[in-house]
Amino acid sequence: KTTPYNKLNKKIKDIIMMRSLWSGVTGLNAHQIAMDIEGNNIANVNTNGFKYSRANFSDLLSQTSKIATAPQGELGGKNPMQVGLGTQVNSITKIFKQGSVQTTDKNTDLAIQGDGFFVVSPDGGSTYKYTRNGDFVFDAKGNFTDSNGYIVQGWMRDDETGERDSTGP
Repeated sequence: KTTPYNKLNKKIKDIIMMRSLWSGVTGLNAHQIAMDIEGNNIANVNTNGFKYSRANFSDLLSQTSKIATAPQGELGGKNPMQVGLGTQVNSITKIFKQGSVQTTDKNTDLAIQGDGFFVVSPDGGSTYKYTRNGDFVFDAKGNFTDSNGYIVQGWMRDDETGERDSTGP
């Protein structure tokens, strides 16, 4: 015989099962994205100027069944009781830590030690792009360019004084 209590109990079990499945599915989805990021890191291990990435996770939703309490008398406080209901990749962080500087046999190879980027432009300085890849060459017109043909931006040094004017174009 089906009673209202049995129907309610079945609904509660169904809800708990759905929460469990949902948590598992979101975990698998987030893990797949993290594996994609790691695969990209491995594929680019020998790419000049490549900086690896890391996935950052966060709760998709959580349910608090008991709130935290403050210390009372001789007793310490109690932590809250929370159940996570899934996860997501919150962001992907590009890690820009200093790599190893290596000597090459090409006098147009450059490296940045510490923070910073080389500034390059595909259109004569109207648009800027930033890179840490210091694999540069001179093109047929004598421009200092990266492997995409983008011209490295900077300031010319005055031959007489040895100074550069960083306020100029």
